Amino acid sequence: MPRFLRRAGGTTVAVALLAGVTLPGVANASGQDRPDLQATVQAIVDSGFAGAQLRVHDQRGEWVGSAGVRKLGEAAKPPTNGRFRIGSNTKTFVATVVLQLVAEGSVGLDAPVADYLPEYGLDRRITVRMLLQHTSGLFDYTGAVLPDGTFVPGIPLGGQEFVDNRFHTYRPDELVRFSLSRQPLFAPGTDWSYANINYMLAGLLIEKITGRPYGDALQRRILRPLGLQDTMVPGTWPEIPRPHAHGYYRYQEAGEWKVVDITRQNPSWASSAGEMISTTKDLHTFFTALNRGKLLPAQLLAEMRKPHPKGGYGLGLWVQDAGPNCGTVYQGLGGFHGYGTLMGSTPDGTRTFELSLTYGDSETDLTQPYNQANQTLINKVLCNSRPNQAP
Repeated sequence: MPRFLRRAGGTTVAVALLAGVTLPGVANASGQDRPDLQATVQAIVDSGFAGAQLRVHDQRGEWVGSAGVRKLGEAAKPPTNGRFRIGSNTKTFVATVVLQLVAEGSVGLDAPVADYLPEYGLDRRITVRMLLQHTSGLFDYTGAVLPDGTFVPGIPLGGQEFVDNRFHTYRPDELVRFSLSRQPLFAPGTDWSYANINYMLAGLLIEKITGRPYGDALQRRILRPLGLQDTMVPGTWPEIPRPHAHGYYRYQEAGEWKVVDITRQNPSWASSAGEMISTTKDLHTFFTALNRGKLLPAQLLAEMRKPHPKGGYGLGLWVQDAGPNCGTVYQGLGGFHGYGTLMGSTPDGTRTFELSLTYGDSETDLTQPYNQANQTLINKVLCNSRPNQAP
């Protein structure tokens, strides 16, 4: 799991946009009734989430549905075309752009990052590949687990301190220098540790090469060509354009449990590591195009799909062996305070799922339900009657 997923008090919180017409709670483009899928999304909500919206593409076509509530205290379901914070799925977009720059010869995949960002005095052993695969060894500004198992906190992203400062603006340069002021966890390339600092640097790398904000590169290279009109890079903007479901943060302060609507927050602390907003439809379009080879040359898509043996992480996506009767599947996993996102695909992009979760006031630690929802959808959508496939 991404290190965005942390336990704060008793609740798992994610630590790893445009107006529209709200659709009914259940919709499917093929017109097919899929009570099995509706039951699946309802079971996911029943495990402790406030709401969920699910999009599935399989041999029977497309199905979209939702369960739970859009907002605590109200009866309306989450909109099936709702926007949400996608968390670390942002990394897949960023990695794709970096690899496009590699394909164009503007960046060397195994070149020192210091050649492109000399202002930070980075260890020259850290390569672009190491950023994308989380093998740089850099201390993460969101906090890090030391080799002895000790957790060292980073910037305040939990509890009352976070709630009070949730509209604070962080600058990428500030967060990079915070990380670099701490001792590295290991020598570059010798181990694996999921760290948002790697993708903060990847965003800065894109900006240095293109001369524009990294979000502009995403717009020009991915969002506009694929028609992803409901996907955006919010920067410091705290809103989520309607329609959207609300996300909540449960935390403990002075021995008392509190729940706050965390939908509005400044996402700048995540930046190119996790700030983006999207919809299940746009995520499907993006992830399918990526896995069908429409965004990267075959050689670089193959590099992206090579998992690190310890972390199971490629270059911007998760790689999972789903067993002899299924084969390899590719995933994006993400979270943000109040929101969790999952996307999965077969190698050829013919079977996919996208799931948006909203956290509510559940007293349960939702790490296991999040993981269980993911495995349930892998088994049901990606592996159902599918022959074994190699990566």
